[in-house]
Amino acid sequence: MRTRTRATNHPHDDAPDTTAAFQRLAALPAGPERDALRDEIVEAWLPMADRLAGRFRSRGESLEDLRQVAALGLVKAVDRYDPGLGNAFESYAVPTVTGEIKRHFRDHMWTLHVPRRVQDLRNRVRVADQDLSQTISGRRPTVAEIAAHADLSEEEVRTGQEALESFTALSLDAERPGSEDGYSLSDALGGPDPALDTVVDREAVKERLAALPERERAILYMRFFGDMTQSSIAEEFGISQMHVSRLISRCCGKVREQVMRDAQ
Repeated sequence: MRTRTRATNHPHDDAPDTTAAFQRLAALPAGPERDALRDEIVEAWLPMADRLAGRFRSRGESLEDLRQVAALGLVKAVDRYDPGLGNAFESYAVPTVTGEIKRHFRDHMWTLHVPRRVQDLRNRVRVADQDLSQTISGRRPTVAEIAAHADLSEEEVRTGQEALESFTALSLDAERPGSEDGYSLSDALGGPDPALDTVVDREAVKERLAALPERERAILYMRFFGDMTQSSIAEEFGISQMHVSRLISRCCGKVREQVMRDAQ
């Protein structure tokens, strides 16, 4: 039995009257008859879901995909609606379908992960900017004007404005604005500094080197910082080159062992 459409107490003139159908649906047990009636109700309300999807067009997603998402939200609304509560189905279905579409944008369309609170600020700032742009001519609304219109702080407005630029991302191969020589964003990226590893190593051995006997410290300084040869160091201390070599090896091995033990 098909649901019939007639004018009744609905915000839209073409909203179907499915009150009796929902009451029947609630009373039917699971089975083919219930599934068929459920499909009829969904089909009757699809035009409303399509209208809601149309409100979100031109936001980077195809209308057909939005209609599918809206239809999914409609199915959820039909399955969860309880006619026994006495509320009109449309008052329950509209926020359910709209929420499903917004979740789709939040979960699938943002290039960068943005917290839900920031996404809400973005939407409020965007709507306020659009409203004010219709009443202010010759310039864009200021942060203070948007804040007053949207009942937000100026800091929240700036956060929302930054989020407006986070919905999509530029390719690293894109040319930088104003560049005429093919200079891309990737050319501006930095790289790892090999000197950082040296800094870490120096800090790690600093205390251990300071704990060495004075002569060993002096020999290591001459060899690695003064760039002196082992024979020159041997001459300086009046010892053999072989002795200098053994001292350097022993000190380096001792410091290395202590640093590695501390790192465990």
